[in-house]
Amino acid sequence: MFGFRFVKFQPSDYVLKVKNGKVVREGVGLSFHYYAPTTSVVVVPVSSIDVPFMFEEITNDYQTVTVQGQLTYRIVDYRKTTQILNYTYNLRKNTYLSDDPGKLAQRVINIAKVLTKKQLEQLPLREAIKSSERLAKTITQETGRNEEIEKLGIELMGLSILAIVPNKETLRALEAQAREEILRSADNALYERRNASIEQERRVKENELNTEIAVETKKKQIRETQLDAERSVKQKQNAMMEEQLSFDTALEEKKQELIGLTVANQRAEADAKAYELSAVMNSLQGVAPGVLQALTNVGMKPDKLIAIAFQELAENAGKIGQLNISPDLLQGLMGGSAGNGGNAARGGGGR
Repeated sequence: MFGFRFVKFQPSDYVLKVKNGKVVREGVGLSFHYYAPTTSVVVVPVSSIDVPFMFEEITNDYQTVTVQGQLTYRIVDYRKTTQILNYTYNLRKNTYLSDDPGKLAQRVINIAKVLTKKQLEQLPLREAIKSSERLAKTITQETGRNEEIEKLGIELMGLSILAIVPNKETLRALEAQAREEILRSADNALYERRNASIEQERRVKENELNTEIAVETKKKQIRETQLDAERSVKQKQNAMMEEQLSFDTALEEKKQELIGLTVANQRAEADAKAYELSAVMNSLQGVAPGVLQALTNVGMKPDKLIAIAFQELAENAGKIGQLNISPDLLQGLMGGSAGNGGNAARGGGGR
């Protein structure tokens, strides 16, 4: 009535009440009465704004890629923003008087596009496709230092690059190359597995051969040890035999020396006896035979004397006519008793 009205804004709106070209009131979520002919209202969103984007760029190797992503920003300096862009609000129609609020998002996208272009121009296609995370981080850092962002009074809260995609023909070529690479890798893996199997088998055989060699070496060592032991035993036996032979040789030499001494002694004894007998014979050369016989019979046993007597009787048998021997005498002679000759032998002379 009469141009006086009441308006109430949401807590997500920062409101500047302008009257006669001057800001008379400002704040978040205001509600007030105003006089329509002389009052203007500027409404700036307080909450963050999500803006999706998609644009094409060219890589270092002149390949076209499509960059898809989303950025989030919010207005932090409302006075700066409203000085550059028209955020005047039509209270009767509940809409902005100009399309400047929609241009802010495009300006932010253009800034991000320029920074993205700068980065992609330095990367080849294959590297650019895989650089989404790194590219988003770099653009976010550079946006924070961007003068145009500061002049707009906004703050970039986040930027995400969802995909960097080449055109269809290039994508098919990359897929074919990747497929060939995968197949090649599979072939290489199969080849490596076969080589590994062959290598493993070779190692097993080598280990078996090494084991056999070790066993044969051990057998050889055992045999050599046995031969050394046998050689040692033989050497000891030979040494013992040599010692025994030396002992036997020395013993035989001693025996020979003993025999020589015995023979020499016997020869000396025989020579002495021969000399003694020769001396006796020389001394008896002039003695009568009867005297010699008598000397011989001295000290002789009776039985030997009787035997000699019978021998003389036999020698003089031609001179004896008759000889009588009594049984008692014969028994006494045979008994070895020379003192039992009670009966005298009687002999008659030749008649």
